[in-house]
Amino acid sequence: MVSILVVDDEELFRNRLSKALEKREFQVFSAANYDEAIAVIEASKPNLGVFDLKMPGKSGLELLKDALKLHPDMKILVLTGYGSIATAIDAVKIGAISYIAKPADVNDILKAFSDPSAAPEAVDSESLQAPSLARTEWEHINRVLHDCDGNISSAAKRLDIHRRTLQRKLQKYPPKK
Repeated sequence: MVSILVVDDEELFRNRLSKALEKREFQVFSAANYDEAIAVIEASKPNLGVFDLKMPGKSGLELLKDALKLHPDMKILVLTGYGSIATAIDAVKIGAISYIAKPADVNDILKAFSDPSAAPEAVDSESLQAPSLARTEWEHINRVLHDCDGNISSAAKRLDIHRRTLQRKLQKYPPKK
C-alpha cells in the first residue's frame, strides 16, 4: 500500500484530502505543521508527501528541505495559495516533483504524482504573471477569514467592510487569474 503524508494547517482541507486519499486506498498520515510532519516522516517514511507552503511556524520550504534529508526517496508535491507561485518554483528547484495552486482536489494531486513530465519545472519567474486584482482580493479575504477561524463578523471588522458584503464576496467562486 502506498503511503502519503498530507501537511496543511487548514484542518478542514487536510481532513477532506486525507479522506479522499483513503478512499483511493492510500495509507494516509496527516500533520498540521512542521514538527508533526517531521515526526511522521521519521517514524513512518511515507512514499509521497503533499505539503502546504504557508504554515505558521516553519514554512513548507523548510519542511521540504528537511523531509528530503530524512527520506530522500520521498516524492513531494507542494500546494500553494495566496500568490506564492514564485516560492513554489523554488520548491521545485529544491526537490519537489511539482506544485499545484490551491484550491486543488485529489484528482489534480494524483495526476501530478502520476505524470511527473507535466511538472512545471521549466517555468521561470520571468514568465509568471501577477495575479489579477480580483484574485488578490479573494486570496486576501480568505486568508483574513482563516486567521479569524472562520468568524465572518471578526473578518469583516478586520477588513473594514460590512458583514453582508463579506458574505456576498465569499459566495462567489474564486477568480481564475
